[in-house]
Amino acid sequence: MVHQVELRFDHASRAAETHTNLSAIRLSRTGLWVAGDETATFEHLTWTGDHYGEQRTFALADHVALPAGPHDEADIEGMALDDGHLWLVGSHSLKRRRVKSKDPVKAADRLASVIREENRFIVVRLPVDGAGVPGRGAILAGSRNLTAHLGDDRHLAPFLALPGKDNGFDVEGIAVVSGRVYLGLRGPVLRGWAVVLELRLEEAGRGRLRMAEPYRKHFLALDGLGVRDMCPDGDALLLLTGPTMDLDGPVRVMRWRPGPGREDVVPADALETVLELPYGVGCDHPEGLVRLPDGRLMVVYDSPSPARITPAGGVLADVFTV
Repeated sequence: MVHQVELRFDHASRAAETHTNLSAIRLSRTGLWVAGDETATFEHLTWTGDHYGEQRTFALADHVALPAGPHDEADIEGMALDDGHLWLVGSHSLKRRRVKSKDPVKAADRLASVIREENRFIVVRLPVDGAGVPGRGAILAGSRNLTAHLGDDRHLAPFLALPGKDNGFDVEGIAVVSGRVYLGLRGPVLRGWAVVLELRLEEAGRGRLRMAEPYRKHFLALDGLGVRDMCPDGDALLLLTGPTMDLDGPVRVMRWRPGPGREDVVPADALETVLELPYGVGCDHPEGLVRLPDGRLMVVYDSPSPARITPAGGVLADVFTV
């Protein structure tokens, strides 16, 4: 059964199209944390009785030192909450220019252009007080960002120079459980196997994070799909899975219990399909997932269909009973 709930945004966020580019969501006792992938901000929405609203917007640059400064987009693709901290992760991906011209020469030139934006290469941890106000935090970025640690990785290094939507390296989900940071990769998918990275990060002073120990890799048999978001579910993680390339579907929610080992290979029979999600054609791409206290799942969408846009300027999220 599907229920819908409205997320209502202010004029500035609607002008920035945050409400139509939602990519991350988490629920705390003070309300709903959300982020879009086209800005360097994140938002807090409060439950008003019939919708989430009363938006507060926070600029990442007010809380950490962004490598490319305060105005370049951070492409935030995941959020997590753990032990009084809010975590945010950028995609860590390169991007290829979109084709905008019917002129074949101009189109080919744009397809040959690959862009690196440094604000995408971040993992951020912010303390949050009891009123839902984030403080000054710490960041993994710059010369020691995540991809710098993967330069010699036998599985992932060949994909670091590829744009995310070309099956290149692309982080799209984060979950933090007891200090363990799990990053779900939309790409690469290796012969049908998706990848989740497991990190342990620690403060390095002066607002910086660093790796506290070597990262771990988990390979999951997701039938060719990548990870689009993830959230804790007791001793397990729920994975929102979907295409790694620029396609519409299929989209599933899977349950996975992380195991030990530096390189953990998880066969299909060790994963549980929780839900098959609907998706649109050219719209309604599920991008954010959170488990609600009553056990239901809330999903937000990138490129929502016009039917999801409300008269008050909000957008409708889906809530699924499982």
